[in-house]
Amino acid sequence: MAIVVVERSFGEPVQFDEIQAIADRGAWCLEMYGVRFVRSFFSTDRRRMICLYEAQDADSVRETQRKAGVPFERVWAASIIEP
Repeated sequence: MAIVVVERSFGEPVQFDEIQAIADRGAWCLEMYGVRFVRSFFSTDRRRMICLYEAQDADSVRETQRKAGVPFERVWAASIIEP
């Protein structure tokens, strides 16, 4: 499984509850594509967000975001580098 990063940005500050409601509506899609949500990080001004997923590839995550209608800017596979 790969770690996949999803970058999001918002014109106005957004609350986590708003994003969670959108994500909940598309939860079926994550399961269908074998994608597992790991964690989210918000910028302090709540205008940017990064979400981490585990999936076969970035395309699987990209497709789940599109089908669920969750806004995103970029989706990319990442490596974890540990000392």
